[in-house]
Amino acid sequence: MMGSSQRNVTILAIESSCDETAAAVVRNGREALSNVISSQIALHTLYGGVVPEIASRKHIEKINQVIEAALSEAQMHLAEMDAIAVTYGPGLVGPLLVGVAEAKAIAYAAQKPLIGVHHIEGHINANYIENKELEPPFLCLVVSGGHTHLVQVTDYGKYEILGRTRDDAAGEAFDKVARAIGLGYPGGPKIEQVSKEGSPDAIAFPRAKVAENPYDFSFSGVKSAVLNYINGCNMKNIPIVQADIAASFQKAVTDVLVEHAMMAVEEFQVHKFAIAGGVASNAALRNGMRKACEQRNVEFYHPSPVFCTDNAAMIGTAAYYEYLAGRRDGWDLNAVPNLKLGER
Repeated sequence: MMGSSQRNVTILAIESSCDETAAAVVRNGREALSNVISSQIALHTLYGGVVPEIASRKHIEKINQVIEAALSEAQMHLAEMDAIAVTYGPGLVGPLLVGVAEAKAIAYAAQKPLIGVHHIEGHINANYIENKELEPPFLCLVVSGGHTHLVQVTDYGKYEILGRTRDDAAGEAFDKVARAIGLGYPGGPKIEQVSKEGSPDAIAFPRAKVAENPYDFSFSGVKSAVLNYINGCNMKNIPIVQADIAASFQKAVTDVLVEHAMMAVEEFQVHKFAIAGGVASNAALRNGMRKACEQRNVEFYHPSPVFCTDNAAMIGTAAYYEYLAGRRDGWDLNAVPNLKLGER
């Protein structure tokens, strides 16, 4: 196969694992020629969280329009694509099936290779889009609504998980605490906004450690501590200061994430550290990581917020390295809602 230096490899990518219908055209794994996202946040806010059935129907409505918009924005035609890529897991089974069925249909009709991409792998690869100089090996912390993983990226497409959450993902804890203090959905951005008015040192919420693996995370304890604190205030008629709870909770989560990440940086003596996933757009987390990395002379990488939340450009980037490695999927590619990182 010809190397990427000799010709361009252009991939049409589709992402529909949760409540964003997204398509992108990515060239040579580093350049997003287009990145179109149709978000359903306003719709799911009515229900206080993502309703899978509604998400699936919305994906069906939007997916053709989003793909057409991505091709149009890139000023390219389907015939010019080298491959069709799609997220096949992990995620919500209904939404995943919409994307996988669409990608298979397009790939079959246009006679293009099909490449299934792991959603978390996509988040990690989002760092390559704006950081052209970033190459493995490096450490990456993936923090999103459904996942919290500390990963050693040993090479393109090769990952070793050092730690993962034992219960709630970081983003999930943000959503649950936001609901408890009356902020509603989506929790992450709302807690970040309100925290600016509060004191991060107002309330000492716990920072959990997992005995068997120092790199694993547990966020159900801090979530429970927030709920207990609110109940205690209500019983004693103590006023609840929403901003202080939000800021103190955010700091408790950020402290744990930074501490675990830097422990791994020191143990494995890495010089490059990246964050990825929806929670990676949180300014408190970014600033905490940036400071910690600067103190250790470690290069710190992160995607722009648009590439932190679910998007298809990151799927196209991950697919490019799969394409170079010669990996193709058959028409039997299926949605795998509980797909583990590193599984094929």
